[in-house]
Amino acid sequence: MKFMSIKEAMKKGSGKVAVRGWVWRERGSNKVKFIVLRDSSGIIQCVITRETIGDQLFEVADKIQVETSMAIEGRIKKDSRAPTGYEIEADSFGIIGESHTYPITKDQSREFLDENRHLWIRSRKMTAIMKVRSTFMTARDEFFKKKGFYRFDPPILQPNQCEGGSTLFEVKYYNNKTYLSQSWQLYAEAAVFALERVYDSAPTFRAEKSKTSRHLSEFWMVEMEAAWMDLHEVSEFAKEELKYVISRVIEENEEELKFLGQDVEKLKRIVKKKWPTIKYREALKILKEKENMDVPFGKDLRTIEEDRLMKHFDTPVVVTHYPKEIMAFYKPSDPANKDEALCFDMLAPEGYGEIVGGSQRSTDIEEMRKALEKEGEDIKNYEWYFDLRRYGSVPHSGYGIGAERVIAWICKLDNIKDAIAFPRTMLRWKP
Repeated sequence: MKFMSIKEAMKKGSGKVAVRGWVWRERGSNKVKFIVLRDSSGIIQCVITRETIGDQLFEVADKIQVETSMAIEGRIKKDSRAPTGYEIEADSFGIIGESHTYPITKDQSREFLDENRHLWIRSRKMTAIMKVRSTFMTARDEFFKKKGFYRFDPPILQPNQCEGGSTLFEVKYYNNKTYLSQSWQLYAEAAVFALERVYDSAPTFRAEKSKTSRHLSEFWMVEMEAAWMDLHEVSEFAKEELKYVISRVIEENEEELKFLGQDVEKLKRIVKKKWPTIKYREALKILKEKENMDVPFGKDLRTIEEDRLMKHFDTPVVVTHYPKEIMAFYKPSDPANKDEALCFDMLAPEGYGEIVGGSQRSTDIEEMRKALEKEGEDIKNYEWYFDLRRYGSVPHSGYGIGAERVIAWICKLDNIKDAIAFPRTMLRWKP
């Protein structure tokens, strides 16, 4: 028979089927063997009886262990006692690949599961998360194509910092040294003078000495850059993008979201609501009046301030006009208030923190030069970037979304490490 996925077999509902996959659970007696088989589409209970397949083959079935790969032919029927409401009565089966005693069992530590990540990604939890991640990434392509953007891929090895020299990963490059990308931004800014509207998804590296559940040393930044956009336009565009991709995840992965414990109806309501925009100074006022937190102007919002602020919102919130003095060199001052930068962060509710960061880009070479000198940077490394302002500069803006942070929020994860297949952190660089 032609093999079909478990999901297709359950959709068929009755009659002869042939499925293949891996053993998720197994139990039995000397007369019957219950196998819960999994593939990428789902799980189904299969029943192998001594009476049907004979003594010799049943002895083989009796030795099957978790994660054995196998093919099963039989008759599918509804059964309310089965884990997914369907059961296959096996007429025959074949072992594809034997499994030794599988090391992953119930209630194992975070460290053990990360150490055995190559096996843990087979779990139903990780499979569900990776499906959501796949939809998230694909939906971005759909969104930007509809908006007339071009995909633009930057170099990963870069000579410059754009988010702070202290978080750079240095790389030996023949007889020189270079760095792993902190962002595509500087190169995307070059691209908008040719293509006007560009986007990308690319690995990003930050050597942050952090061991929290919110940080990764290697993550995927999904970014955009557009000529002619100002701060208001780009921050509203970020809201539109996220609403689109969340809607697509709900449409494609409702089953996975429910399995992960997410309230799908709540997500639907969030997508339909208006997401507010407030200024940094307004955020400080909310913290003082409602949380009794006296945060001085000029201090960046830490995790604790973000969490306390977001207690008063049930949707993502855009916070604009952070203090210029603590912002990256390319974020310009607001002409109306020189101590404020034309920038924004988007914060997610329920303690998930910053998920988007963006800004209008400075076109003032002298202002950027002074900021870089203050950081101790070698200005010569940025002359190519200043050329973008010397030859036909135009207003432009962009932002970066931390893919894992958004996926963690959508999937209601406790730890951002589960939002990526193989996490890289300060203490983990393998498997």
